[in-house]
Amino acid sequence: MSQTKKSYVIRFANELNNFRSMEFNALASLYKLDFKFIEPISEKPFMIIETNDEAALLNVFNRIILATSLFECWVSSSDFDEFIDEVNNCTQIHNDYYRNCSFRIQVEAFGRKISQQQKIERIERLSGLPLKGKIRMINPDVTFYYMEYYGLNPNRQPEKPYQILFGKWITDSNRKLCSTFSLKTRKFIANTSMDATLSFLMANIAQININDIVYDPFVGSGSLLVSAAYFGAYVCGTDIDYPLLHGMIKPTRVGSQQRDDDESVHGNLKQYKLESRYIDVIAGDSSLPLFRNDIEFDAIITDPPYGIRESRERIGTKKSDPTVPIEYLDRHLPAKLQYKLDDIYNDLLNFSAQHLKPNGMVIFWAPYFKHFYKNNDYKNFKQQQQTQTLPQIDSLPKYDHQDPAIRFQHENLRLLSFGEQKLTKNCSRILVVMQKILK
Repeated sequence: MSQTKKSYVIRFANELNNFRSMEFNALASLYKLDFKFIEPISEKPFMIIETNDEAALLNVFNRIILATSLFECWVSSSDFDEFIDEVNNCTQIHNDYYRNCSFRIQVEAFGRKISQQQKIERIERLSGLPLKGKIRMINPDVTFYYMEYYGLNPNRQPEKPYQILFGKWITDSNRKLCSTFSLKTRKFIANTSMDATLSFLMANIAQININDIVYDPFVGSGSLLVSAAYFGAYVCGTDIDYPLLHGMIKPTRVGSQQRDDDESVHGNLKQYKLESRYIDVIAGDSSLPLFRNDIEFDAIITDPPYGIRESRERIGTKKSDPTVPIEYLDRHLPAKLQYKLDDIYNDLLNFSAQHLKPNGMVIFWAPYFKHFYKNNDYKNFKQQQQTQTLPQIDSLPKYDHQDPAIRFQHENLRLLSFGEQKLTKNCSRILVVMQKILK
């Protein structure tokens, strides 16, 4: 007999809101969570879903980065008087366990600041609940969760909340990873090291799983490899910047005069006791063939250089005779040319189509200028993404011809989703997720 479906509230952090649906839907797919939206992901700080598979939901929540807490939703109301009646009449509150266990009530408001005294007043309004157990503020048997939602406009706060939620707290998310793996304490960093939150977000969206083989063709200081290794993947990468990979460049950390001997991508994995997941990092050029055709990866996650904070380079020379005298070969670093932005992404998609396993993911960042999108294509795509319907390849927004001809299309890759991270008023970058398909 199947378990009764329950409603759950997922409370989000106020960070990277455009990526909420990408992360949740990816993890729901990874852990095969069967659910339906009661209130879908939106600009609200929470969503409500219904499922009878709490075990799969907990697997999702133990990995999610952009959420803070999970609680079972017993009541959702837009009127306080009706809310009190609904709480008193809900079947859960009359369960003998909840009626007699020790408890506390956690109060939160979104869109309006409330004082500690006002929180106490909210709790006192609930004094009529049929709860006979002791109030215990530390380690109670059950924590009840009460939240008022006042909207998103701080300049137009209503007198009464738009929505009141009440239920049983289940668990908090694993956002502590963001501080544990902070770049502030990372052994080896560079100018463009990906911060921990984005690194774990990318690993989640790529659905990295235990014993996957993950590759980063623009590895840099290896931030993306750290997050993938944490989730159990074996990791490797390449980068054209030989001095960076070998710790020969000037330190980027404030106050450091020289790099330590063990500053390396491998050193980062060792710092977090993940060295058993490290395969290798190779100094190489992503524009040139490096692997045999039969080498395959479960996922490719990367942040290619845009030519702003990090130069775009490939091996090459304009000299008519590039021959290097034999006496200089042992310390020779190849000459480099500019690696055009459209060539970077064309090479990346072709490489992914060749070296990803069937259904494997490639996930990457790309620069995005708002005025280059036309006809509301981006808005239409995001609406489809929220409802979990995927667009056809032809509906992917194209870049204007003023920008490099980046067209994220390939006959063996299917676009799954993308999200925007705003950098300035007119400039952003987008995270693109594609999956290998077989024709």
